[in-house]
Amino acid sequence: MIHHDFQHQGLTLRSTVHLPEGHATARRPTVVFVHGFSNNRMENRSFVLMARLLESIGVVSVRFDLSGHGESDGDFFDVTITNEIAETRSVVQAVRTFDFADPERVALVGMSMGGVVAGIVAAEEPGIRAACLWSPAAVAPFEVGSGYLKGRDLAAEIREKGYFDADSHRMSPALVDDLAGLDVYGRSCGYAGPVRIIHGDQDDIAPIAYARRYLDHYGGNAELEVVLGADHGWSTVPHRTRLHQSTLRFLAEHLDPSV
Repeated sequence: MIHHDFQHQGLTLRSTVHLPEGHATARRPTVVFVHGFSNNRMENRSFVLMARLLESIGVVSVRFDLSGHGESDGDFFDVTITNEIAETRSVVQAVRTFDFADPERVALVGMSMGGVVAGIVAAEEPGIRAACLWSPAAVAPFEVGSGYLKGRDLAAEIREKGYFDADSHRMSPALVDDLAGLDVYGRSCGYAGPVRIIHGDQDDIAPIAYARRYLDHYGGNAELEVVLGADHGWSTVPHRTRLHQSTLRFLAEHLDPSV
């Protein structure tokens, strides 16, 4: 495991890279993780555990903090989804130049809003081998577009404070507008590679109906795995184990780590 600093538009995006044994002798398939809204590259340790599983089958992985999150530069007030998409593409492009990464075998794993970002990046950044979306928060543009978030009036709170208080993070008017205008499905559906969406049927943050809508837009290349009883954060041992093992099987199938 090593740490690497990516540079994007004057900001340092800090990351952790997991390297399987023998990586120096061959270019390995590589997974880039995209964390969720207001989270970080550990993703409540779920990304760490998943990275170690990938390492055990010979797959490199890169966990990075988006700007304004974790240890990366920037202020959360300046966060937009447009920028997160650009940052993720920039990281993917840089990862392809690593001497231990096979540029033809790069996959994405994204959690929650990171799942939305990963789905869009897969469509807009050429050559992504596969994408696995965990609890993608495709509901966000519809919820924010309604003018309310978590039952609170977005515009009223922004008028009063200059920001919306999202779990102690200052959500800017620019982020609200960016989210409200985000065409999640239209920007994701151009991806023709394999997609696995894994979603809990008890997700009260990102209702599963919005995950099902992805299947109406992809051209038959996506599958939805519904996990009974699982919530948005995969907060039980059996549910998180199911999430990780399903992801491991999917990526092992499409990244050919034995080659």
